[in-house]
Amino acid sequence: MNPRALCLTILFLVISLIAVSQTDKKAAELRNLEAGIAIAKARIALNENKIADADSVINAGKKMIDESKADARSVDSDSRKLEKDYAAKHKSLRKLASSRDKTEANKARTELRALETWYKSSNRALETRLKDAIKKQTSGIASIERGKTAKKNARDALGVSIDALKAAQAKFDKAIAPVEKESLKGKSRK
Repeated sequence: MNPRALCLTILFLVISLIAVSQTDKKAAELRNLEAGIAIAKARIALNENKIADADSVINAGKKMIDESKADARSVDSDSRKLEKDYAAKHKSLRKLASSRDKTEANKARTELRALETWYKSSNRALETRLKDAIKKQTSGIASIERGKTAKKNARDALGVSIDALKAAQAKFDKAIAPVEKESLKGKSRK
């Protein structure tokens, strides 16, 4: 075989291999860029879910605060009713306790002690309900603060994710532009 023909054949094969390897390299690069876009979209979805979760924590905190306010109002009305009942019963028993009839006075004093015991235990129960309402309110406030912090962090991360998606999309568009130009040149020649 002619050395010149052999050299041209080898040169043609080398150029063909380079072109094929560049095409494969370009395809691999495009696949990597597409994967980067998919990852950026997944991060955006994840951050949007985090924002939704933070909103639900905030709403749960607001609900707890509303419930604690209702509980506090209930405790207040029950306390007023207790004070009114106690005052009415105490007044009548004090009159009876100062009676001249010894048996009636002793009976009234015994009932007065029982009334005091009932009043104290009822007051403790109301105090416990009020403490529970305050705990619920404190927990609700903490949930709202935790949710606001999580929402702020998720919004910041969402902004970063959106910027990353835009950058990945720009890289992809820049990488695919020469391929589109080549395909358009090929169509215009035919």
